[in-house]
Amino acid sequence: MIQAPSTTRRGPAATALPQPMFSPSQDDVRRFFCQVMLRWRQAEPLDALQTLAAQWVQEHPEFHNVLSDEVWALRQTYPVEAGHANPFLHLSMHLSISEQCSIDQPQGIRQAVELLTRRKDSLHEAHHIVMECLGAMLWESQRSGRAPDGAAYVEAIQRLISRD
Repeated sequence: MIQAPSTTRRGPAATALPQPMFSPSQDDVRRFFCQVMLRWRQAEPLDALQTLAAQWVQEHPEFHNVLSDEVWALRQTYPVEAGHANPFLHLSMHLSISEQCSIDQPQGIRQAVELLTRRKDSLHEAHHIVMECLGAMLWESQRSGRAPDGAAYVEAIQRLISRD
């Protein structure tokens, strides 16, 4: 859900407060992927983000049943102890890594993912490995109360590349 910056003024010297550009709810994310699945299956036009999402959806046929029933998908929970992957988190991580690579943020991520992709001969497999590093970085950030450490994230990927 894209939000325009606030332009509300409270007096002549007031300035607009920055608003988040993108803050989807869990249901928004689930609806997005379910709608991408439907549009892809019906060969409807997709925008750039939907096209990227559809490419990752195609790579995961094990998620197709979940994505095919939006009402059911909105009711599901994916507790860690159940041992089932959360398809929406998984696909969102693919999109996040794709976006990180497209803008090379954190710096060096593009090269690290390209090297890992060549090493594994698969962008998909490389993304799955990078997801582990991304998850570890986010977990550490939450645990410590500090901002995510992008440099440590890229270094973790680079260590995995040199280990193979």
